[in-house]
Amino acid sequence: MSENNPLLRPSDAPFGAPEFDKISKDDYMPAFEEAIRMAKEEVDAIASNPEAPDFANTIEALEYSGQALSRVEGIFFNLLEADGDERMQQIAEEVSPKLTEYSLYVSMNGPLFERVKAVKENPGSLDATRRKLLDETYRSFVRSGAGLPEDKRAEFGKLMEQLSLEELRFSNNLLAATNAFEMVLTDEADLDGLPDYVREAAAEAAREKGREGWLFNLEFPSFGPFMKYSARRDLREKMWKAYNSRALGGENDNTALISGIVGMRMKMANMLGYATYADFALEPRMAKTRGIVEDFLRKLTDPALPVARKEVSELEAYARENGFGDSLQPWDFSYWAEKRKKELYDIDDQLLKPYFRLEKCIDAVFGLAIRLYGITFEQRHDIPVYHEDVRVYEVKDENGEHLALFYADFFPRDTKRGGAWMTEFRGQYMQDGKDYRPFISIVTNFSKPAGGKPSLLTHGELETFLHEFGHSLHGMLSRGTYPSMCGTNVARDFVELPSQIMENWAYEPEYLDTFARHYETGETLPAEYIKKIMAAKNYLSAYYHIRQLQFGIIDMAWHTLTSAPEEGVEAFEKRVLGPFATLPAIEGTAVCPSFSHIFAGGYSAGYYSYKWAEVLEADAFSMFSENGIFDRRTAASFRSNILEKGSSEEESVLYKNFRGHDPAPEALLRKLGII
Repeated sequence: MSENNPLLRPSDAPFGAPEFDKISKDDYMPAFEEAIRMAKEEVDAIASNPEAPDFANTIEALEYSGQALSRVEGIFFNLLEADGDERMQQIAEEVSPKLTEYSLYVSMNGPLFERVKAVKENPGSLDATRRKLLDETYRSFVRSGAGLPEDKRAEFGKLMEQLSLEELRFSNNLLAATNAFEMVLTDEADLDGLPDYVREAAAEAAREKGREGWLFNLEFPSFGPFMKYSARRDLREKMWKAYNSRALGGENDNTALISGIVGMRMKMANMLGYATYADFALEPRMAKTRGIVEDFLRKLTDPALPVARKEVSELEAYARENGFGDSLQPWDFSYWAEKRKKELYDIDDQLLKPYFRLEKCIDAVFGLAIRLYGITFEQRHDIPVYHEDVRVYEVKDENGEHLALFYADFFPRDTKRGGAWMTEFRGQYMQDGKDYRPFISIVTNFSKPAGGKPSLLTHGELETFLHEFGHSLHGMLSRGTYPSMCGTNVARDFVELPSQIMENWAYEPEYLDTFARHYETGETLPAEYIKKIMAAKNYLSAYYHIRQLQFGIIDMAWHTLTSAPEEGVEAFEKRVLGPFATLPAIEGTAVCPSFSHIFAGGYSAGYYSYKWAEVLEADAFSMFSENGIFDRRTAASFRSNILEKGSSEEESVLYKNFRGHDPAPEALLRKLGII
């Protein structure tokens, strides 16, 4: 069977790339089943090896086992997020228990654990990277319940299986709830305040659905500009409430799933001897303990909260001065914030978008990597893609050596979840002396070309592009050995450093000058506009800083529980976030039912890591500021100490090797102008 299945047989595409043009949905389940069978055989061979356990025949052998399964998972689950229809969701629900069962087959394998334990107790002479792999392999077994008594192992396994299914359901519910809402306007008067580009995109969206008028939905390229520009307060309220009540009650309700997910995580952590799930989750991260995270969040919140409330009250005063007769509500914030920003800095998305044509931004983002790291990008038309919108590039080092394939999927569609992310179809690793180079993918939801105009980005979308490309560089430039320690496989609170540091270039005149051109006239982005972008950089910075911290605070609140909360999800959220509120709480809305990062992604008890990484990058970028934003020596140090290393050493050591010292929260507060 594997000889005929394009997910299992060797690929004939260049570099062994996935043969998307040959894969059908009917291939997935057979491929999963065969790959799981093969992986189990490999695990059995390690567990029953008659030779005495050592690093090579146990730890290293286990690290390289299950490669066929990793390949199938890498394709299926990435397409589920980027181009997943109902059939794909059904396959995901069907295969999820099988994958959990396989995971348990490994982690609860007594003879295998005994071999791992034996190597841990008598490691022999190992270098730092091998020692770290041994320690992490042993720890992963213990954290997966391998050290529990037999009856408890079975219970732990059932909890793991149920948890993976509930997280998948959470994600599916959110996608369905997001897609369920559409607002179709047929009276042009309802478009009051909306710029031409927003109207054109809405008209195109309506045409694609065979509707008359203008269609707005909850995907961010539609929702965000509507909230920012629509003069119709009643319609802003309708959109805001729809967005902020997704999966809160109704057909796609996630509230029961939240309680179940949190309860299962708590129980599993308790079974392993941890007081809370946060204690369990933080152990392998840079922060290590919840006390450190809570102290970190407090140090960032305490000085910023009064400043954020002052910013909101000043915005409300501005709105009143301009004829607004009500108290400022959440659906008013973006609208009045944009108006005041325009008045203060005379800058807005409508003014800037013509200068950020997607094609030019692609060249510029690649160009930045060329200047910093000497790598090059060549679009390939002979490598299969999974959707006609996807482009693929070959990435080479400055000596011409092949580094990676880079897939780019820029535009929204119903089968793609919202947001932007980087992922990989294959990560980099070394085996038997061969360097397997990675297949990296970036997925965004930028506005499609519409009304005869090309795709134009907001300045914020340029930042997003740079952010996800930073993750991509972390994957593409990897020079590690073991798959689980290469590329972006680092501590959760370290992984955002390579992405967030890239955002800084979006505010550097020397960089913007290289590519920002008006798509019609060819005019360079005026120097006065760049000055205004710089001046507006910290506009409402304390408010947005606190908003991000609120996500980290509610995440920690859920995952430091020691018993189920008495109140429901909405009430729990309002109680926890009340002391940090900057705008009124609205009945019938809540963040948590759509908070997929912590309930369906990998950020449970880890959302603080965005701010943790912001502190790292604020300190790290200051080195570029001191030496020059295109300085090759600084970039070479960042590449060799951070981007190439994966988690071959402790992340705190990697950071110090680059910067020379530990970072402090004050670096970020200064950058934001809060202190």
